[in-house]
Amino acid sequence: MSALAWIAVLVFVTAYVLIATEKINRVAVALGGAAIMLALGATDAEHAFFSEESGIDWNVIFLLLGMMLIVGVLKRTGLFEYVAIWAAKKARGRPFPIMVILIVVTGVVSAALDNVTTVLLVAPVTLLVCDRLGVPPVPFLIAEVLASNIGGAATLVGDPPNIIIASRSGLTFNDFLSVMAPLVLAVLVVLVGLCRIMFRSAFRYDAERVERVMALREADAIRDRRLVIISLIVLGAVLVAFSLHTLLGLEPSVVALLGGLLLLALSRLDATEVAQDVEWPTLIFFAGLFIMVGGLVTTGVIDTLAHAATGAVEGKLWPATMLLLWASAALSAIVDNIPYVATMSPIVAELVDAAGGNDKAQVLWWALAIGADFGGNATAVGASANVVVLGIAERAGHRISFWGFTKYGLIVTVISVALAVPYLWLRFF
Repeated sequence: MSALAWIAVLVFVTAYVLIATEKINRVAVALGGAAIMLALGATDAEHAFFSEESGIDWNVIFLLLGMMLIVGVLKRTGLFEYVAIWAAKKARGRPFPIMVILIVVTGVVSAALDNVTTVLLVAPVTLLVCDRLGVPPVPFLIAEVLASNIGGAATLVGDPPNIIIASRSGLTFNDFLSVMAPLVLAVLVVLVGLCRIMFRSAFRYDAERVERVMALREADAIRDRRLVIISLIVLGAVLVAFSLHTLLGLEPSVVALLGGLLLLALSRLDATEVAQDVEWPTLIFFAGLFIMVGGLVTTGVIDTLAHAATGAVEGKLWPATMLLLWASAALSAIVDNIPYVATMSPIVAELVDAAGGNDKAQVLWWALAIGADFGGNATAVGASANVVVLGIAERAGHRISFWGFTKYGLIVTVISVALAVPYLWLRFF
């Protein structure tokens, strides 16, 4: 690698350490790291702002912005309170069954929607349920974001890396569903068991609070029925457009932004007040992180690492599968999995062709997908959904530290990827 590439690695590692140790605000670190990358020439304006492979992923930024606007309007209708009371009453106020409900809902919905969209919708409900029952919300939020990253792996549209892989490999929606969904279902079941152990101290039962919740009427929580109907129609249209975006020729980001602005206009609410609910620090953090990772892509660091890993096992299908699976999980825990998968895809395509291009050789694509999707759970910055939930929690006064998330996410990631090993062997070998 060039001297500039080593400097880019040093800048990224330093920024990552500062984010992990939380000595400096993560937004300031991300922006500072991005500024240094630009100043040093590790990346430039063309790459940072306009490149799909090495720049800010504006589709992610505007998808988040549009969905945050929709959530901001929904919060003012009382719908979240309605769902929170319903969920608490269904579980009869018992915290663990409530967590199971939220994990299942998040996992299933994440398979149909982008996982970031899912956590944006579920997190406000979670905060309200926990507040009503007097239980700490942090374990519930962490469990949900883990479920969203796992559930999103089940389908072609559930996680952005899957879309990139499908584009390169020619794998279809049904291919993803048939190969990934059984593994995802098994991992979600294991996640429920792990959460019962990891968060056992959070399942406090307050009989007095539960009695008060059971006495509530869900319908009384609705503050504006007209706006609920309008919001649900717009949200439904957005979700349908998400699933049909290839036919419509509209990116999900455009759909989300159009939906958010339309709902804001129809709501007759003060746009300034709704805009205050947007997680602006989270969006800025993403922009800085994308530029820093882009510096690694532009200077060839990620490409060098990828070639070194795959070159070591070329022609040996099972070792290549295992290295790709575990290396993808490890790297996706450190850098965003979108640019990683974009960089690895052409290399994996060459390996698949070299292995004969048959159905058995396709296991390399699945190893890449599983590693990248599940690896995002390992750290607080491993996936977009993680960063979004940390921002929501901090605004609500329940700060989740980098290590507060990672100590649970790392356990779940290692077990999830380990479960994929026998699955891939039985399925393809």
